[in-house]
Amino acid sequence: MLLGLTAPGGSTPDRQRARIAGMLPRIDAIRTARLVLRPFDADDVEDVWDYQREAVVARYMPWRERDRDEVAAAVRQMVTEDALSGEGDCLSLAVTDPGSGTVIGQVELVWLSETGGLGEIGFVFSPRFQGQGMATEAVRELLRLAFERLGLHRVVGRCVAGNSASAALLRRVGMRQEAHFVEGCLLKGRREDELVFAVLRSEWRRPQK
Repeated sequence: MLLGLTAPGGSTPDRQRARIAGMLPRIDAIRTARLVLRPFDADDVEDVWDYQREAVVARYMPWRERDRDEVAAAVRQMVTEDALSGEGDCLSLAVTDPGSGTVIGQVELVWLSETGGLGEIGFVFSPRFQGQGMATEAVRELLRLAFERLGLHRVVGRCVAGNSASAALLRRVGMRQEAHFVEGCLLKGRREDELVFAVLRSEWRRPQK
């Protein structure tokens, strides 16, 4: 858990408050070079079930392979996560192939602290669309929303140490590894090492190599 720092007495300095956009209203759709990111709707259940029921996808997630009813419940929740209006909110976006409209993955941005300007990202993708740079493209767009639209100061990403693919993606989008917590998380009853990555808005603005 990350805690935002505040000035003495719990107030936020005016200059810091001015750098925080304050909210991210509902997004209809965002087009990148190869993808469309949009809020979830009830018709996405079949596409999401197509990858969330696979063991390779659930391996590093807190949930096991999901049945259709579990996916339907998850999609109903994500449908409500379509904006960031205050601390603690989560924005969930379906990542779709613009040609077919198929949901190939999902990304999320959690607003951890308003006063500290902190957020956290997460992502899940279908294995059929991995290895093509699509997840990297979607996560870079999510960071753009975090820094340009929401005005965050710092964004973190976490993964189990054994999840080398996610760790590599976080590095590709410009995040640095800040911590390796030995047995730092409990995953499906097992103690696992956890990696924590982060990037500041000032670092994200620099040209990426």
